[in-house]
Amino acid sequence: MRITVLTVPGCPHTALVRERLTAALAGRTARVELVEVDDEREAARVGMSGSPTVLIDGVDPFAVPGAPAAVSCRLYRTPDGRAEGAPGAEDLRRAVESAWARETSG
Repeated sequence: MRITVLTVPGCPHTALVRERLTAALAGRTARVELVEVDDEREAARVGMSGSPTVLIDGVDPFAVPGAPAAVSCRLYRTPDGRAEGAPGAEDLRRAVESAWARETSG
């Protein structure tokens, strides 16, 4: 499994998303790469719709249809409607488990 975290330089949510990813992986082996993106053209090329964007095997499991590429902050909604600067721990766990299942079944 390959996980790419796309951020803008100095993103205040980088540490949070990395912490949540570590918990979501629960000891599984994955290649995790942090990539800083600082212009709109590069954001469009790599599939970044705000910082941080998490790609699992090249796919954004939290993508909002029609969301444009962006080098601004990205917010994620919690089940109770609050906005946070990173995907929720449980949402990340489900995304990782789904990718892991695809990888081990195929």
